[in-house]
Amino acid sequence: MIRNHHGQALVEYVLIIAIISVITVSIVSYFGGYLKDTITKTSCDLIDKVYVEGSSPGTSECITKEEYQERQKE
Repeated sequence: MIRNHHGQALVEYVLIIAIISVITVSIVSYFGGYLKDTITKTSCDLIDKVYVEGSSPGTSECITKEEYQERQKE
């Protein structure tokens, strides 16, 4: 009797991809704020603005140098 194992291998690959996808989405959602802050900090340097750290991860922003000086006075 000849058996076809191609379907079984396909199911295993789909399960592996599903597990990797769930792990990846979990990691990105957990560290998403930190990733956003890192990207914001880099973009601030590129556009010659000042990076201001937010109160929680993911809330940082870029402001102009004039706005930064005004905030320092307050």
